Order: sequence, then C-alpha cells, then structure tokens
Amino acid sequence: MNRRKAGAQAEDSAASFLEQAGYSILKRNFTFGRVGEIDIICNHDGTLVFIEVKARMNLEFGPPEASITTKKIQSMKRTAEGYLYINKINDMPCRFDVIAIDYTDGVQSIRHLINAM
Repeated sequence: MNRRKAGAQAEDSAASFLEQAGYSILKRNFTFGRVGEIDIICNHDGTLVFIEVKARMNLEFGPPEASITTKKIQSMKRTAEGYLYINKINDMPCRFDVIAIDYTDGVQSIRHLINAM
C-alpha cells in the first residue's frame, strides 16, 4: 500500500473513531495556502478541535506521535489561525489533539491524545 493510500485509510479510521466518541467532523484535510494542513477539524462539546493523525506499521522508530516535529506543531497552529480567520471564529475554545494509530502485528490500535500540543 502506498503512503498516500495508507494515510487516507488512517484518517478514515480516525474520523470514525472520533464520530463514535461524539465528535462532529467539520472539515478534513484543511489547507491554508502554503502554510500547512490539518487532517481533521471537529467540534466536541463546544470546543473546536484540530487533529493531527499519525500512523505507523511498526514501532521501529517509536510510536506514531513521536514523529510530530516542532515545525509541524508551528505549521498546525498557523493553519488553525487561518481556519479561524476564514470562518470568522473568534470566541470559541480550541485545542490540538493527536490520533495515534499503530498497526503493529496486523492489529489496529488507536490512541486519542487530548490537548497534545
């Protein structure tokens, strides 16, 4: 499976997981110019949640969330600011979460790291 297809599958799994947990998906793969991309944006109990999805087929290089760099965090924050600006949102609490998906041993394991960044 190529990386793009694997990434899309991981994002589909994350979206399903979030919906089952009561999150309302507002947008997927939001891009703000060349600034960056946010995998999933959703609403949960009145909080706007920006979510990065990371998946790994093995843990040779650590868990999925370990691959989130400082540069990625900065890019997500600037992209989130773009989303707020475009949608004229200025009075809603926001947070950044990570959905970490591990496919080790052919079994999918999903972890939701709330307020991770």
